[in-house]
Amino acid sequence: MVGKLKITVVGLGYVGLSNAVLLAQHNQVRALEVNTARADLVNKGQSPIEDADISDFLRNRTLDLQATTDPVTAMTGADFIIVATPTNYDSQTNRFDTSSVEQVIGQARHLAPDATIVVKSTVPVGFVSRMRAEHGTDMILFSPEFLREGRALHDNLHPSRIVVGDHSAVAQRFADLLVEGALTKDAPVLFTSPVEAEAIKLFSNTFLAMRVAFFNELDSYAIGHGLNTREIIEGVSLDPRVGGHYNNPSFGYGGYCLPKDTKQLLANYDQVPQNLIAAIVQSNRTRKDFISDLILARKPRIVGIHRLVMKSGSDNFRDSSVQGIMKRIKAKGIECIVYEPVLTETHFFNSRVVTDLDAFKAEADLIVANRQSPDLTDVHDKVFTRDLFGID
Repeated sequence: MVGKLKITVVGLGYVGLSNAVLLAQHNQVRALEVNTARADLVNKGQSPIEDADISDFLRNRTLDLQATTDPVTAMTGADFIIVATPTNYDSQTNRFDTSSVEQVIGQARHLAPDATIVVKSTVPVGFVSRMRAEHGTDMILFSPEFLREGRALHDNLHPSRIVVGDHSAVAQRFADLLVEGALTKDAPVLFTSPVEAEAIKLFSNTFLAMRVAFFNELDSYAIGHGLNTREIIEGVSLDPRVGGHYNNPSFGYGGYCLPKDTKQLLANYDQVPQNLIAAIVQSNRTRKDFISDLILARKPRIVGIHRLVMKSGSDNFRDSSVQGIMKRIKAKGIECIVYEPVLTETHFFNSRVVTDLDAFKAEADLIVANRQSPDLTDVHDKVFTRDLFGID
């Protein structure tokens, strides 16, 4: 076990908040968040994101956790500063936009020069090495996250593995902090150089994307030849080398991580021959084209988009696959309406948001749902989905 430390977590999204809660069980955690409303919710013991375990811990557990919008308050005197700010993919540069991470590192070096900076945001391979060179310090580490939205704290309490991109004593100290906060104490702990840790993150997510793409293409083949997709997938998945996880067809892989991480990995291959990584990225586009054509073949007048969120148990719909379907349908002149309780706006990308579920079901003559829902049982004949197993 390690002694109680002051830890700063920058960014209260899924990664940041789950780490803040995990570490606040045994340490003093100060969370830095630019969104005042989000910081206020955390200070009131309420979760600003949909995650059952985070909500439970904030409400019912003893945590030394305070959120603030002031960098000086958050960072001064910190032993560790964890960076969990967004790194969106920039299609113009074909790279992650790491500006927010770089800004935090600069602040941290100024306000807490003795702190160890741990980057949790997903970054390109070689990013930490560049930051170390620019700031003249080795006290910048990378430690990838392997969590699911909606189950972020659960996955940190029961980690599949802990990876820290450094071989130093301070890297061991940080790994010990994660183990201390976890309920599963025997997870494998791996220490690597920063570049290997960065690669582990990108290759892990790209492999998951490859599985999604594979079973989606299996489904496309089955549809094209009038075969029973479910029976084929069940037969394939009974092979223990394949397994029955990540095998449920969908409209394509989506969400915040897989689309951008696969594209970033592909960009990192700019000087290395490859075929598979590019095929994974292209397969996701092809799947959305195929699904859109199936929907258009039904000649709908008004298409209802049931939920924009990436998956059940999540309130995040950034880059969800159904949005790609929606854009393709609208490009053909088909009107789309949206049912999404997370939204407060009246329109989403110029499509009406219908807040009343019954009115939504009545108006749409075809309802597109990436995942099945009990809400649609009474209009099952209107529903278009490729969800065969009722799982994410």
